Amino acid sequence: MNFQDEIRRGIPADLPSPKGPGLNVPHAPVRVLKGVLNQDERKLAIENALRYFPSKDHKILAQEFTKELETYGRIYMYRYMPSYEIYARPIQDYPAKTPQAAAIMLMIQNNLDPKVAKYPEELITYGGNGAVFQNWAQYLLTMQYLSEMTEEQTLAIYSGHPMGLFPSHKDAPRVVVTNGMMIPNHSSKDDWNKYNALGVTQYGQMTAGSYMYIGPQGIVHGTTITLLNAGRMKGHGMVNLAGKVFVTSGLGGMSGAQSLAASMTGGGGVIAEVDDDAIEQRLADGYVLKENIYTDLKELTLKIIEAKESQKAITLIYHGNIVDLWEYFVQVGLQVELGSDQTSLHNIDDCGYIPCGYKFKEAKALMNSDKPKFMAEIKKTLRRHVDAINSLCSNGMYFWDYGNAFLKEAGDAGANVWADEAKTKYIYPSYVQDIMGPLCFDYGFGPFRWVCTSGSEEDLWTTDAIAAECLEKMMLDAPKEIQPQLKDNLNWVRDARKNLPIVGSKSRILYADAQGRIAIASAFNKAIKEGKINGSVVLGRDHHDVSGTDSP
Repeated sequence: MNFQDEIRRGIPADLPSPKGPGLNVPHAPVRVLKGVLNQDERKLAIENALRYFPSKDHKILAQEFTKELETYGRIYMYRYMPSYEIYARPIQDYPAKTPQAAAIMLMIQNNLDPKVAKYPEELITYGGNGAVFQNWAQYLLTMQYLSEMTEEQTLAIYSGHPMGLFPSHKDAPRVVVTNGMMIPNHSSKDDWNKYNALGVTQYGQMTAGSYMYIGPQGIVHGTTITLLNAGRMKGHGMVNLAGKVFVTSGLGGMSGAQSLAASMTGGGGVIAEVDDDAIEQRLADGYVLKENIYTDLKELTLKIIEAKESQKAITLIYHGNIVDLWEYFVQVGLQVELGSDQTSLHNIDDCGYIPCGYKFKEAKALMNSDKPKFMAEIKKTLRRHVDAINSLCSNGMYFWDYGNAFLKEAGDAGANVWADEAKTKYIYPSYVQDIMGPLCFDYGFGPFRWVCTSGSEEDLWTTDAIAAECLEKMMLDAPKEIQPQLKDNLNWVRDARKNLPIVGSKSRILYADAQGRIAIASAFNKAIKEGKINGSVVLGRDHHDVSGTDSP
């Protein structure tokens, strides 16, 4: 059976051969069920999973799904992983009745490409639990629905579950997606764990469950813009960050972008990462160099000082815990200009943050064997983390929260992050509040993403040139307040071919206001009509789009 026929088939009528997790791909951590689901709820989770299949297969699948639930804490339905490779194919390769549906299929497959996704076989794109679907049955059904869809139908999807094709009209959305639907002030992480294990909700992150992830490039751009604007705010340079150093943590699906962004600002970046797999992924992507990875803090510090003195743009990796790094810098009195954190603290109880004194695998083992001790070690580490940051900030460092729940979790752990006795205000700002809001969002600048559905690199380079031409024209008469933003984005798109390895789809991002988006999109349309671009272009955005960073 070929690729197109397999898509049209959906869930096979006959049971496919059993499969388990692959040996050569990273896998999601085991989700702990103890205290999350009782016996009746475990039975309900199996029943929920069986709803996708004919009753004749329930006996075999019930046993299999029970084993998955007990082994992994979730039901992924590994047996139903497709036999074909998953990646963003040229749009004409997808079996579809409307090009809009084919484009959505392309975007879904990009999110699950093993070169792009963090845990592809668990359908998680990034962030530890940012899911495209909850299980492989949902993927198969969604792709089948998209292959059948006409331009007078809309597919409704809730937390990965395709609810069906509904009558609509040509100008209606082809797909309406919602994820999560849990209200933070009236629920807890235990609630989310419970309902995710039951198979009735998922965390779609920002662009995983909405099919708009374009690899680390999206956050590379956002981080680059954030760093440049932070430098301007603090007098570290209007054009670049030469001779300055930015210290942070994380080389995951989102945080890995920092490795490119730091050097693209012209400054020095130092990033700590404890997960071997994350470092290997960034080496494979070309985002970091093997010779710039250190395990010795003294050698690393000497390299930082050398880079500062020579004003060399470089990204250095500390293969170890971020807290050990911060504490060493306090000890030796290193001057750090900018600092933040991108550990996955939103996923704190599932190895999104690793306590000091433990390697990544040791921390996972502790989490699975003694969760209370694991959480106690994390809280102790968070208090040390904040103490070191506070010390460096008293010596002139500017630190901000990067939207990863760092300040919230640190505050809950008893760390010294409060500006008042009532504990209503943090001593550090968020990057939206202090940097991106006043300098970008207040002027209507936000992420403008596009994907060349032909799969052609030449189309991508053409769109880069078109976008650059539009920005150049805008700069001729733009107000001075937005000139730095236009210039940053012009430099970004001009240098993108040189600076950004292609990971997954042929895609790009820059920040634009309404005028810029309209101008670039209109220019793309004109180029497609004239045959200068060989296929359609998907336009999208992400959670930074002016309205803020809400994540229900």
